[in-house]
Amino acid sequence: MTYRVVQWSTGNVGRHSIAGIDAHPELELVGVWVSNPAKVGKDAGDLAGLGKTLGVAASGDEDEVLALRPDCVVYTAMADVRLMEAIDDLCRILRSGANVVSSSPVFLQFPDGVVPEEMSAPVREAAEAGNASIFVNGIDPGFANDAFPLAVTGISERIDEVRCMEILNYATYDQGTVLFDIMGFGRSMDDVPMLLTPGVLSMAWGSVVRQLAAGLDVELDEVAEWYTRLPAPETFQVASGTIEKGTVAALRFEVRGMVGGRPVIVLEHVTRLRDDLAPDWPQPAGAGCYRVEVRGEPNYTVDLQLLGSDGDHNTAGLKATAMRLVNAVPAVVKGPKGLLTALDLPLITGRGLVS
Repeated sequence: MTYRVVQWSTGNVGRHSIAGIDAHPELELVGVWVSNPAKVGKDAGDLAGLGKTLGVAASGDEDEVLALRPDCVVYTAMADVRLMEAIDDLCRILRSGANVVSSSPVFLQFPDGVVPEEMSAPVREAAEAGNASIFVNGIDPGFANDAFPLAVTGISERIDEVRCMEILNYATYDQGTVLFDIMGFGRSMDDVPMLLTPGVLSMAWGSVVRQLAAGLDVELDEVAEWYTRLPAPETFQVASGTIEKGTVAALRFEVRGMVGGRPVIVLEHVTRLRDDLAPDWPQPAGAGCYRVEVRGEPNYTVDLQLLGSDGDHNTAGLKATAMRLVNAVPAVVKGPKGLLTALDLPLITGRGLVS
């Protein structure tokens, strides 16, 4: 069976989604929605940099795109700085009867116990009204801290702690809004950016900790936050701009699921803008990695190394986010209606993708 798919946005993740949809034997790209008027009318293949046309012109008209009656919409529009607008988008798409796989808002990966019910209720209601399903995922939050660690725990005798880590250099991540405004890189060490405002880490990655707890049948006492930062030793350049000497150049944070006063499930990020910064912090395998550590009997450490065909690990991360969504389309369309999590879906594989 072939599923008709609309791509919603063509930014850092969306352009990789288009490539994935085109490569998937069960999917047909039938429409593309864009927010930038300059992209309207351009071919999807050109917007994705595929070196070929796909015969699908981008539209800035939401009604026009939804009138195509797609089986599924791949939603990759940024939600970090437009949270309620993104939720409104998702509700509108779901009410139209289209299923959705989305990279945001990330708390919808597993919202129970993470955000107030009124934040997720409109999405659930819209899915019910449209008899549709929605699955929010990616690489992190997503595969690197749901299916990946849960699979590793399946070979344990006893589990004392599960730690999911992202260890990456973000220097080539060309998204200034995320890097500077949200994460606070290149800003004064005295500034508290949006990401580090109390409660935000738990809203963004609490879904990871809560979902793993549910998957492992663990009752958490609380979810706690911790972070530390380091300044740039001198001024240097990254893809998104300039990092001045003395401003934030490295960030390490944890979201900890606590039981009996000790961390049992931990989400940790180690983010540098230069490889030589914070040498005493955890180091990646290869150019960058997602790491799962399971402490207990026995102890396990599993590294998922990232590297794109262009030699950039950040390209691989963006593509992994897109492919997690694209490859989930058949399972989501066939799955139960409503807000789905990784605990609700079967194993999502690369079926049909072997060249």
